[in-house]
Amino acid sequence: MRLLIIADDPRYRALLEQHVGCRWPHAACVAYDAAARGPLAPEIRAHGFDAVLLGCPLRLDWLEDLAQRPGFPPILFFSRRADDDFGRRAGALGASGVFGAEKIEHGALIAALAAVAEQQQRAREQRAAEGFETCRFSGARIPAYRRVRRLASSRISELYLAESELDPTLVAVKVARERLKESELDPAFQRFAREHEIIQRIHLQCPGLLRLLEVGVSDQRAYLVMEYFVGGDLRKRIRAGMTPANALRLGLQLARALQPIHAAGVIHRDLKPGNVMFREDGSLVVIDFGLAQEAAPRHPTGADVISGTPQYMSPEQGHGEPIDARSDLYSLGVMLYEMLSGRKPYAAASPMGIVYMHRNAPLPILPEPLAKLQPLVNRLLAKEPADRFESAAAVAAALQQALRDLDSPELAA
Repeated sequence: MRLLIIADDPRYRALLEQHVGCRWPHAACVAYDAAARGPLAPEIRAHGFDAVLLGCPLRLDWLEDLAQRPGFPPILFFSRRADDDFGRRAGALGASGVFGAEKIEHGALIAALAAVAEQQQRAREQRAAEGFETCRFSGARIPAYRRVRRLASSRISELYLAESELDPTLVAVKVARERLKESELDPAFQRFAREHEIIQRIHLQCPGLLRLLEVGVSDQRAYLVMEYFVGGDLRKRIRAGMTPANALRLGLQLARALQPIHAAGVIHRDLKPGNVMFREDGSLVVIDFGLAQEAAPRHPTGADVISGTPQYMSPEQGHGEPIDARSDLYSLGVMLYEMLSGRKPYAAASPMGIVYMHRNAPLPILPEPLAKLQPLVNRLLAKEPADRFESAAAVAAALQQALRDLDSPELAA
């Protein structure tokens, strides 16, 4: 028995769980704090649950929404009294059972749960007979997750939005394109396993970093399951435009996010707006450590001389030279310039043309109203690492000072 209990009051959620436990002591009851978390995301179908106990006071709008979702499990609704106006309306809106919240009839609740659990079991068997197609991600079947849609695709992997069937949350599932070879450890799995190890190491420095939920192999394909960011990425914010103050604040958040990464001995090597995500609360998170390397300078192998995104690569990275954490700071500088000006610092007809410009073209100039920020951008985008800031902490301090100096009408706008 797996139940999702939705209610505002934690004491009431515990009471409902106690009723369930009297009959099914090993039932898995997942509590959902409706007041803190708000409505379930529109993509949630809760296929992994036998029933949903909806105890939010007078939340008929929630009931109407959830009952209309395809494949959503049966809903038992708790009104003040089973026969009051809200209780009667709940039945018409699709509730499989209505109960009085003030005095729960235990026997009736247990009987209703047994009936809807049997109903849901039949629905699961039907989905199994249809081949679990909703659990397939790029050819790999990952049973604990329901595929919602594909988010992105690259030469190496595909990224999907999925629903966890163990908790009513959305996650991102990253699946390698290539199958594992039977006779050797596949490079795709090595890459995914290494990314998992790097993220776990950084978590020791900063628990708020990207939450990686699972790494594994299914149908000979490596996969990662990680948190999904409802706030989107930095590309979206740049396209919408932002004030200088907001650009500096985001640059400051990014510099602070880099500090625990570098403290863990890791260089990201692919910092770009598409790898800067935002949680629902607006906090910034750096993602995608697939190209990350140890911070000790080294000569890249021929295979990864130009790994990364040319528009955001440091001159030394683009030319296959040894790099250190200051390479990431250069990438941060490119993003800061783009946030301030609305355009990338260099444009060329080919990726190699952009790489050439990072090394040889003059430093990009900000619009005249932002001239006060030009020295900051110049230092971040210095061609030689020795001429840049020495650390992410130093960049953060400079950005804080720049924010304090925004006293002219042109910059404060």
